[in-house]
Amino acid sequence: MPTTKDIYRKILKWKYRNISNKQFTNIASAIIGLLAGLGAVTLKNATHLIQHLLEGEFIKEIHSAFYFIFPIIGLLIVLFLVKFVIKKRVGHGIPSTLYAISKQKGIMPKHQMWASILTAPITVGFGGSVGLEGPTVATGAALGSNFAQLFRLNQTTKTLLIGAAAAGAMSSIFKAPIAAIVFAVEIFSLELTLASMIPLLLASITAILTSYFFLGDDVLLHFNIQDKFELNDVLFYISLGVFTALISVYFSKVYFAIAKLFRKIEKPYQKLLVGGISLGVLVFLIPPLFGEGYETINNVLKGNILEVVQNNIFNSISDNIYLVILFLLGLIIFKIVATSLTFGAGGIGGIFAPTLFTGSLAGYVFALFINYTNVFGHKLSLINFAMVGMAGLMAGVLLAPLTAIFLIAEITGGYELFIPLMIVSSISFIITKRYIPHNIYAAQLAKKGELITHNKDKNVLMFLDTDSLIEKDFISTKPKKTLGELLKENVAKSSRNIYPVLDDEQHFMGIVLLDDIRPVMFNQTMYDKIRVSDVMTSAPEVILSADTTEKVMQKFKESGAWNLPVVKGGIYVGFISKSKLLTAYRNKLIEVTA
Repeated sequence: MPTTKDIYRKILKWKYRNISNKQFTNIASAIIGLLAGLGAVTLKNATHLIQHLLEGEFIKEIHSAFYFIFPIIGLLIVLFLVKFVIKKRVGHGIPSTLYAISKQKGIMPKHQMWASILTAPITVGFGGSVGLEGPTVATGAALGSNFAQLFRLNQTTKTLLIGAAAAGAMSSIFKAPIAAIVFAVEIFSLELTLASMIPLLLASITAILTSYFFLGDDVLLHFNIQDKFELNDVLFYISLGVFTALISVYFSKVYFAIAKLFRKIEKPYQKLLVGGISLGVLVFLIPPLFGEGYETINNVLKGNILEVVQNNIFNSISDNIYLVILFLLGLIIFKIVATSLTFGAGGIGGIFAPTLFTGSLAGYVFALFINYTNVFGHKLSLINFAMVGMAGLMAGVLLAPLTAIFLIAEITGGYELFIPLMIVSSISFIITKRYIPHNIYAAQLAKKGELITHNKDKNVLMFLDTDSLIEKDFISTKPKKTLGELLKENVAKSSRNIYPVLDDEQHFMGIVLLDDIRPVMFNQTMYDKIRVSDVMTSAPEVILSADTTEKVMQKFKESGAWNLPVVKGGIYVGFISKSKLLTAYRNKLIEVTA
């Protein structure tokens, strides 16, 4: 009776004989789109089930009193699951996917396929102020990566399937297939060619069909255009672009600052207590901060602003319009804090929903202020500005202007707001990019030089593993040794013309070049008079453990050397040669662009 391994081998043999790599990639993309769609549906339904249970008949009567405790309970359950069930680190959605593409050759751990499905619904369902989009993308990407690993696909195809899974996840969530493709290209820096377009399309289509099959016509955001774009509004949309850029910079700065504070807390339980209690207090005082916030967003888009402002600890709000504006500004300010606290406390989620939340309120508040101050004698469409404000925050916080434009355009069911979407998104992106070079997803990777971009040369350099290029057949010597000992132990036994000089603890001190000792190497009277320290020189450059491949290449260029020593923590490791580095670069370029 054939074993599972035998069947697996037969399937692989049949695939190699009968299906080309291009055909299989297209088939795999459709399958992965289906799986990503199922992952999105599972995450959404699990979250809604938890929220439904927490708002049951018994709890509903005292629900406001539980706003404080729900987030802490949810975070505690997540911590328990991560520590005792998953037993491995659960990466934060899109950042972990970007890291897998840039530094792990597209390999994502198997537990990522189901870890977010367990943890994200509990985080959000119990009131964590984050979204489900990041975990959904990470789940889909892990499915794509492991599917590619199963069929032994190369790195290029693996990366493409991860992008296809991400597109499928976004398509399923928002029912916006074109925006989903743009998102995959923009966030994951995929190369948009005909070869990559077809897999992205197939994944996006199958995912959205899966979503329609299980969820019907239900959509996250409900919006109908009632007011058309007017030319007189252009200056106000430009101003909205600046306003959303300012909020985007604030969003990123607060997120990074709070994340830095939580990194100083070593113990997970301490993080949970500090973050959970702080989040609980915020959610208790300002209930709209509870969970993803799509209910608030939809109320804003429908013009039901009273439903939003009355949802506070006092269940009322003054009729004073400026107090209403202040309350809405407070929601923007503290939503960002609540999101950052959720992540800091160990919650699993994404920043997509908080970005849409703050964007809709930013646009609405801007238009409301203009209308009621009546300084310009011009009335703006509150709903249109709320919708376009969402694009402004997406373009600024995610640094993804094209995704912002196409997503909002698809959600609105047309392109009547396309011009204001372009104006606000481009201005918000340009200003934010000036102060925040990399978005929240990519900041940590960019700092380490591990971020994949649309620059092909930089990507190839980043994919190279410099450790594999280190040559260790250089014979070292000591500074106190004589010229005679150097000739006998190094020159006579080595085919190299460089000899590293190390102290007794293997710390790198310098090098001896064969060219430098050639004038005296045949003068035997000098063998005992000259020591290594007399002919030793400093290396033109030293490659450190923290150096990226791009930095290594730059050091070769500036020094003009053909071999440079590698030092880790002061300890000598070996040498890297320029010729070997260039050969590895050329081979990787062929592999990546194949």
